[in-house]
Amino acid sequence: MDAAIKMTDTTGNLQWGFWWRQVRAILRMEVKKNFWGKRALLIYVFASIPVLLMFLLTFADPDSAADITKNWGGAQEVFANIFEALILRTMVFFGCAWIFMNLFRGEVVDKSLHYYFLSSLRREVLVAGKYFSGLVTSVILFSLTTAGSLFFLYLARDYPANVNYLFDGPGLKQCLIYLGVTILGCIGYGAVFMFIGLFFRNPIIPALLVYGWEWLNFLLPPVLKKISIIHYLHTLAPVPMNEGPLATVVEATSPWIAVPSLIIFTAIVLAMAAVKIRKYEISYGSE
Repeated sequence: MDAAIKMTDTTGNLQWGFWWRQVRAILRMEVKKNFWGKRALLIYVFASIPVLLMFLLTFADPDSAADITKNWGGAQEVFANIFEALILRTMVFFGCAWIFMNLFRGEVVDKSLHYYFLSSLRREVLVAGKYFSGLVTSVILFSLTTAGSLFFLYLARDYPANVNYLFDGPGLKQCLIYLGVTILGCIGYGAVFMFIGLFFRNPIIPALLVYGWEWLNFLLPPVLKKISIIHYLHTLAPVPMNEGPLATVVEATSPWIAVPSLIIFTAIVLAMAAVKIRKYEISYGSE
């Protein structure tokens, strides 16, 4: 690494390969902290709640499995509601808040962020490394949450019915879309919460304001609805969810617009975080 650092100093050129190696080094360290650190236990408990709920809904009542098999369409609608209300709007939202806000706030609280700032490391690289570490953590955890919840939904039916639905029907596509929507939620909410963690000393209030905006999205006018992450995730859901009689009706956004929009939004937020981190000053005494 020292040789590479000297190379950047003498050439002054953009060293993408060197920066990428630094990002991967940060990624490895941060992923270990995210999965094994003292703050990890809460997120494990959090991510397991929907899976436990689906297990109880499916097997707590002896007649549940028969009801799911008999009314498969209704069971899918129930799962669509659980997915959006519990997994996306609650678990992914607050899980990403916990993971991504602690990427920098946790370092400040632990008084360890200065070790990164004292190293020969561009701060934009630090933002990228930490964001990818949070993304890897959240995607693994919440993809398992979605997959585990789907597993218990499908487990209620017999094997031939599942095989037919998954491989000769729309089942496999639906499962992949659920996983894709979960990953997009981690991408979008992760960027937002890392940005909040950098800008606000007490990020709880801004996080709750974002939560209120996202949760009440169904009541907003069509123009404001599109200024949110949940609108695009809701649009992509494989089984449409009824938002209730009070919801504002708005035309669904095409996946060809929704997915790039979320990616572009994430890139803009990360660019703003990279600009912020350049002037970021640590003051442990005021924390």
